[in-house]
Amino acid sequence: MIRGNTNNRILGAKGEDIACEYLIQNGYKILERNKHFSKLCEIDIIAQYKKKVVFVEVKTRKNDAFGTPLEAITKTKYNNIKTGVFSYLKDNNIKDYQIDAIGITLEPELKIKHLKNVSF
Repeated sequence: MIRGNTNNRILGAKGEDIACEYLIQNGYKILERNKHFSKLCEIDIIAQYKKKVVFVEVKTRKNDAFGTPLEAITKTKYNNIKTGVFSYLKDNNIKDYQIDAIGITLEPELKIKHLKNVSF
């Protein structure tokens, strides 16, 4: 079990690295990574695009055998993310923001799917 969790963390970190590179190439500035708000809430990437702060949830899968990465973002997960987002907005006096999701599949070829301004 520990081995699986370690592999998941490695896979997740690799996906977040790929997502950051993708965002930077598309004009985003990375502000923070892996920002913890509580035991249930961590925002993978906080970025800025023009004047908007963008909170990005990243899901990575080795392949699509058990579903796409974005299918792993549940309503509960989204609500936990929103809790962190609202805390960050309040603490930093931010008005213009959005929540995005990036799904990354590594095999058989690298696929990146970026959903902007998501809600569940």
